[in-house]
Amino acid sequence: MLGILLIYFIGKRFYDLAEEYNQNKWLYAILGVVLYYVSSFVFGMLIALLDIYVFDWGIDWDNNFGANFIGLPAALLALWGFYMFLESKWKKSVVVVKDEIDDIGKNIEDI
Repeated sequence: MLGILLIYFIGKRFYDLAEEYNQNKWLYAILGVVLYYVSSFVFGMLIALLDIYVFDWGIDWDNNFGANFIGLPAALLALWGFYMFLESKWKKSVVVVKDEIDDIGKNIEDI
């Protein structure tokens, strides 16, 4: 149940960001959720390989609840990084429309 809420809020956050910058809303909402799962999986696999072959931490991999929490910080960090990347990229590409009718009759230097 908590996973469904997390998916909702991740999708909603990216949906709102895309809507604010006039981008494809559903694409970025779904992309945010997919990024969460992929980054969680990759980090979990990395920790599992390090546990088995290098450090022998003795993590209980049969415990699904604990295994989900291992990938959670990396997934949230990846989401935050992707969100900041998209926001900065889209802020640079925003075109500010200036109302030029107010500038009629003014000198070019004053504009």
